[in-house]
Amino acid sequence: MIAIALTVNGKPVAAEVEPRRLLVDFLRDELGLTGTHIGCDTSQCGACVVHMDGVSVKSCSLLAVQADGSQVTTIEGLASDGDLHPMQAAFREHHGLQCGFCTPGMVMSAIDLAARVPEPSPADVREWLSGNFCRCTGYHNIVQAVMAGARAMSTDG
Repeated sequence: MIAIALTVNGKPVAAEVEPRRLLVDFLRDELGLTGTHIGCDTSQCGACVVHMDGVSVKSCSLLAVQADGSQVTTIEGLASDGDLHPMQAAFREHHGLQCGFCTPGMVMSAIDLAARVPEPSPADVREWLSGNFCRCTGYHNIVQAVMAGARAMSTDG
């Protein structure tokens, strides 16, 4: 077992983990943060995307020990005082989801894109989300939601 200490959704976390424990499994099984989904176990679908030190990462391709000393944000850590994050609100308003399984990873990836490109084009959004797979939609509403969320994020400061 290896001791790790990190901050998850603004709260300090210390634990002992097996060296081979995936970050996604640690978040879900040890911390109960089940909004981070496991969709493929091969880093293909993006359902497991979280932010590590402000950058979107696929938590199924990282070991929990690699997050030692980091700040990790999951979908559960986005809302503030009961208010949805602007990107979450945009997904709701633009119906950027159907079954919702991919939505947490999409939202986390989209927030990273908006932080880098405040006014992304539809092509920017489609390219950035190429690592996130939705089995239900044709992506049109997702793209619209990301663009609206990016606009809202840039006006929120």
